[in-house]
Amino acid sequence: MTTPRFGDPRDPSRRYRRRPGAYAVLFRAGRVLLTHQSQPIPEFQLPGGGIDAGEAPLPALAREVFEETGWSIGPARRLGCYRRFTYMPEYDLWAEKLCTIYLARPVRSVAAPLEADHTAHWVPMAQAAALVGSPGDAVFLRALAGDQQARRAVRTALSF
Repeated sequence: MTTPRFGDPRDPSRRYRRRPGAYAVLFRAGRVLLTHQSQPIPEFQLPGGGIDAGEAPLPALAREVFEETGWSIGPARRLGCYRRFTYMPEYDLWAEKLCTIYLARPVRSVAAPLEADHTAHWVPMAQAAALVGSPGDAVFLRALAGDQQARRAVRTALSF
């Protein structure tokens, strides 16, 4: 089974570094928790990020969610994965991001976001997919909201 790609195709003239990452969909009272990163490019995102060398995906997910939103999370369930070819200006790196999406329960707000230029925002589920910058994240959010076309579009990515 091939991991689906969302966004721009691979540019054969570029060298990409593979970057595995874990990202969370966090629901509460009809809203989803997003992080807004103001630098280097302003964008709403699912909270999460890169899995460090030697780090397991679920501890990485909890760490990244806390760093970007200040929230702790409960157990997480894997929803699926996709890949994305993109330039990461903060690392001056062309990356093939392998994005694994989890559904997790937000437990509590512990602190303000630790990462500079990040703020946490609770947005209505109906608006979340239109706000996020990553087309793969948007498809997962639409699929979770019941959009059957989005579910078909990522059929091989979804495990729910």
